Amino acid sequence: MQKIEKSQLDVLQERFHTFMETLESIEPEKVDLAEIDHLIEMIDEIEEKFKELKEDDQ
Repeated sequence: MQKIEKSQLDVLQERFHTFMETLESIEPEKVDLAEIDHLIEMIDEIEEKFKELKEDDQ
């Protein structure tokens, strides 16, 4: 794996870790639409980064 790809993978892992921390910190009884939108945005960003990594790998 090239150094650039390793760095990009690290970024992807960090974004996923941040997403999981955010998800774990939310209280289901008190979650509002803005928080749900933020989580969806985070997932979209992770998905886009994954697609970039996948394209770079080919």
